Amino acid sequence: MNERLKVLFAEYDTFHRNPINQLTHKIAIPLIFFNAVGMLDWLHLVPVGGLPHGMLTVADVALVAVGIWYLKTDLKLGSITLVALIASLAVSWVTPVWLVVLAGIAGWIIQLLGHLVWEKNAPNFTRNGIQSLVGPIYFIALYTGDWVAPQTVVGPLVASQAGHDGGVR
Repeated sequence: MNERLKVLFAEYDTFHRNPINQLTHKIAIPLIFFNAVGMLDWLHLVPVGGLPHGMLTVADVALVAVGIWYLKTDLKLGSITLVALIASLAVSWVTPVWLVVLAGIAGWIIQLLGHLVWEKNAPNFTRNGIQSLVGPIYFIALYTGDWVAPQTVVGPLVASQAGHDGGVR
């Protein structure tokens, strides 16, 4: 993993310390990205034989652009992230339009509630736009063990300070 991605992950961690907010993001980020690629696929650019539906779409262009960024940040994690985004696009082709739209609405509500209610901060992408791309690759890095998040806040204690009985060490 390159140093720039480590810095982005560390920055992401500082805005996502509450365990409930972290959970909301595990639900919301896939919904938001599914919605985004699905809706971008509705925007046709030019006919191109050999592509699904015979049309180059904004989703195709966006996937190439973000795919390059993901692959440059980390080949393994970027590849997994890109495959997940392409799979989301394929699923959106067989998903009713209303459900693609609903996924985005639900994803944004869930994510914003996580920040407003539990984390008590604004999403970090409002300060650093590239953070809008970090969520998917961040969670893939957690799932693969390539990134270990710092201990989460549990009330006034940090989880790493709590003993097995929940007391302070």
